[in-house]
Amino acid sequence: MSILGIGYREQASEASLFEAIEALPVSILDITAIATLEGKRGTPQIAHLAQNLQMPVFYITRTELAAQTTKTQSEQIQALFGTGSLCEAAALAAAGPGATLLASRSISKDRMATAAIAKGPNS
Repeated sequence: MSILGIGYREQASEASLFEAIEALPVSILDITAIATLEGKRGTPQIAHLAQNLQMPVFYITRTELAAQTTKTQSEQIQALFGTGSLCEAAALAAAGPGATLLASRSISKDRMATAAIAKGPNS
């Protein structure tokens, strides 16, 4: 199972999310689900993204995020969530134990959204 991890600020537009996704160096055609922070549940950005991509969303807790080792590191995200990259950690957590990153964090030009892709060990 390949998971698209998404991180975004409250003010991020749907366009910012798609820009971060489009900046990924791999195709999202094989993605089966989206993952993001539990606190993003019910936000219009993730609802629209899931609807447009026709994918389910896994909501990841702060504890699950903090348990992930990410390739990229943001001091701000580390301070807030206990991990280096929210999108990478969300993708890894949702893909399951032994998951690996296929694409590390990409950032929208306005710096409001990030995206990463992780693949589960049995995918």
